[in-house]
Amino acid sequence: MSRRCDLLDTGPMSGNNVSHSNVKTRRRFEPNLCNVTLTSDTLEQKYKLRVTAATLRTVDFKGGLDGFLMGTKNAKLSDKAMKIKRALIKKTAEVEAA
Repeated sequence: MSRRCDLLDTGPMSGNNVSHSNVKTRRRFEPNLCNVTLTSDTLEQKYKLRVTAATLRTVDFKGGLDGFLMGTKNAKLSDKAMKIKRALIKKTAEVEAA
């Protein structure tokens, strides 16, 4: 299983360990992934996702999964998140038409 966020596709970064003597060795910075279940109010459905802690704070700030997906640019979202967003837009259009 890859270490990637299911919403924003955030992955590992690389950098250096720097010792007291200033010797640099390469290392990986892994994302802080959390297994969560997020509920879409519009779709009335639950989604099990692996999301970084930073993204989870943003989802909470934006007012839930629906607000986060609608307020985030498509280029930033992962394929899994885009699939949920498309279903959300389709459902919103059906409600508007009715």
